[in-house]
Amino acid sequence: MWRELLHIGRHPDSRGYRRYAWTGADAECRAWFRAQAESRGLTYEVDRNGNQWAWLGDPSAGDAVVTGSHLDSVPDGGAFDGPLGVVSSFAALDELRARRVTPAKPLAIVNFGDEEGARFGLACVGSRLASGQLSLPQAHLLTDGDGVTLPRAMEAAGYDPDALGPDPERLARIGAFVELHVEQGRALDLSGDRVGIASAIWPHGRWRFDFRGEANHAGTTRLVDRHDPMLSYAETVLAARREAELAGAVATFGKISVEPNGVNAIPSLVRGWLDSRAEDQATLDTVVGGIEKAAREYADAHGIALDVVRESFTPVVEFDHALRDELARILGEDKDKDKDKDKDTDLKVPVLGTGAGHDAGILSGTVPTAMLFVRNPTGVSHSPAEFAAEDDCVAGVLALADVLEGLACA
Repeated sequence: MWRELLHIGRHPDSRGYRRYAWTGADAECRAWFRAQAESRGLTYEVDRNGNQWAWLGDPSAGDAVVTGSHLDSVPDGGAFDGPLGVVSSFAALDELRARRVTPAKPLAIVNFGDEEGARFGLACVGSRLASGQLSLPQAHLLTDGDGVTLPRAMEAAGYDPDALGPDPERLARIGAFVELHVEQGRALDLSGDRVGIASAIWPHGRWRFDFRGEANHAGTTRLVDRHDPMLSYAETVLAARREAELAGAVATFGKISVEPNGVNAIPSLVRGWLDSRAEDQATLDTVVGGIEKAAREYADAHGIALDVVRESFTPVVEFDHALRDELARILGEDKDKDKDKDKDTDLKVPVLGTGAGHDAGILSGTVPTAMLFVRNPTGVSHSPAEFAAEDDCVAGVLALADVLEGLACA
């Protein structure tokens, strides 16, 4: 399965992946998912928001155990973020069949659409739509860099944009959702564990900073006569680093748009996107507030107009404690199954927080959700250098199979 996916959407120069929503690469990934489902005799369906589902058992029976992740990528992303969870889900099902396990509950594997938000600027579009966290009017306003709206992109890919919207009946079928993901950090590498359990997702969001100045000639305009928005933007980038470092959080300006974008022209507009995340809401508010305050001071000093728009936000997500503890019990028992003495195994599998957003976090307000992480030896993510060793990936598959067996056969 892994080899079949590796070439899809891979850029020949960067060697990273460009699997953007509702593009040709996305269509290839979706065709792969359907082929995997049908080759296993699973019931395949696509919901009203374009999310793909593969069912073992009767979906209408309810209390289903669902696993999966996403197949799209960030620009020049790595091979593991998302696809590892989907591939591992099919592999875990194969493992259950090899064990001759007969689930008492329906099982399903899902590929959520447009998780990364690389094309339309909003993460987790498929799961947000399904859970009602993204309204139809809001969805219709999402536009890519070429001016193509989300509905038109879906229509061009062969889907019905008029069907978009909340899907409470489908989500009501789910008793538990467990997402496996490559760790986007080095906690497991530092602890020496192959697999971990998520405790929570940090609150995080995206803010757009628009610095508006005055376009002019780069060679003839005196420095004192300039209203250069690039200066205010550059100073704000440095302020973001300082504010985040002081608070023990993270803040990143990773995307920028410049007008008129000429080498010999002073910009009239510099638009930068801030991504910031922190362990708690108060800290995040402090960081973003400090960055905006500094940006406005720099803008005033240079005669620049500034607009700040919060484009997306996700509050802290505490994963379902009962489900998280059940995962710890299942995996703890697995680690101790060959030991003679009885002991409390709840803490045998490391539990860690994450600053990265996931579909599991979006769904957590609607259904019980949990996450498993697979060790990433470098901690690098959203990069072609993203990596997980094969034996760690296999350990993740076996852990997921244990979890699915424990939840679906109870």
